[in-house]
Amino acid sequence: MNKKNKNRFSFDSRIDYGLILPAFLLILIGLYALHVALNQDFSATQASQMLGQQGLWIVVGIFIGLVVMHLDSRLLWKLTPFFYGVGLFLNVLPIFFYDHATAASTGAKNWLAFGGHNLFQPSEFMKIAYILFLAQIVVSFQNKLHTRRIKDDFRLIGRLLLATLPVMVLSIFQKDFGTFLVFVMILGGVILVSGISWKIILPIIALVAGVAGGIVALVMNPAGQKFLESTSFATYQVQRFIVWLNPFDPSNMQNISTQQAHSLIAIGMGGLWGQGLGVANVSIPVRESDMIFTVIGEDFGFIGSAFVILLYFVLIYRMIQVTFKSNNQFYTYISTGIIMMILFHVFENIGAAVGVVPLTGIPLPFISQGGSALMSNIIGLALILSMKYNQLPAFMDKREMLEQGKNRLEAKKTKRAQRR
Repeated sequence: MNKKNKNRFSFDSRIDYGLILPAFLLILIGLYALHVALNQDFSATQASQMLGQQGLWIVVGIFIGLVVMHLDSRLLWKLTPFFYGVGLFLNVLPIFFYDHATAASTGAKNWLAFGGHNLFQPSEFMKIAYILFLAQIVVSFQNKLHTRRIKDDFRLIGRLLLATLPVMVLSIFQKDFGTFLVFVMILGGVILVSGISWKIILPIIALVAGVAGGIVALVMNPAGQKFLESTSFATYQVQRFIVWLNPFDPSNMQNISTQQAHSLIAIGMGGLWGQGLGVANVSIPVRESDMIFTVIGEDFGFIGSAFVILLYFVLIYRMIQVTFKSNNQFYTYISTGIIMMILFHVFENIGAAVGVVPLTGIPLPFISQGGSALMSNIIGLALILSMKYNQLPAFMDKREMLEQGKNRLEAKKTKRAQRR
């Protein structure tokens, strides 16, 4: 191998720094925001301990990410059913082993706990396993098709829904509606890029929009609220919609309403430039996790908040670029799922902080306190980094392979004709 090819495949040239830099900056901003939030809401000892844990999770996440980045698509393909199975098993455990105090305060049983100590959230790792499994389903299905008809699209949707069913059931038992919405967005993203006909997609979008509008309409009147509570919606979930529609209603200014209203106040007090470093004057419940964006808004104002949002846009834009350049279908669908996961987390978390959408308890990627979500995001980033690092053309579409075979045959025929 000559020097030029050696450089082309060197470790340094295979690392996508355009992906790493914005994520690294977001992690640094997250450590600062956590330092401010924890020192305001906890004792100095607790704050130092929790910040140290976040730092440890970052190190562990980076180490796992480096391992994941070196996994080529063939090995990843073989391990995917195992990851999905283990993910489902782990998600069953919080239904039985959970901390009663945490479940009472959040309304969900999504933390695995032993001896009164929360260990981790299995649903965060299930997101990655779910993405891998959906990607494998789509690629396997498409590679078996010679011609594609609309009935094939329905068959593919059926298989994807079948893979989603266990996740949905577990989310219902865990009472974790917010996390289930993330799975729905991942599913939607994979369906959109899988080549399914718009004759199917447009009615689905219309149906989802109609259901969302119907829920909002029901929440706006007492009879509708009672109806929702009689279905699968818990009382606290209905209250979150009520508070979202009218956060400063005096009759609602308690518990969850305080979180929503105080979030808007804190961000509003930040103004254009913010109030300065280390400021967190407005008391906000769970500021270090769900409401971490309020610290950024209060300290750095509109300019600092816009910069953080810009970093997310740069990160997602670079992810999309890498996806378009990939010649590996398996990686393409994995990347699509990860993009949808991070995009929805950002939209939902920041949207809830500024009052655009109801609160769901979804963390802000790379910034919010919590090891499970942080490591899941780093693993997702590592999977996209592995697309460039491994550069394997495995699992190509059959049509692509036939096309390449035809091109080779034509090239051989041309060479033979030239020799004659």
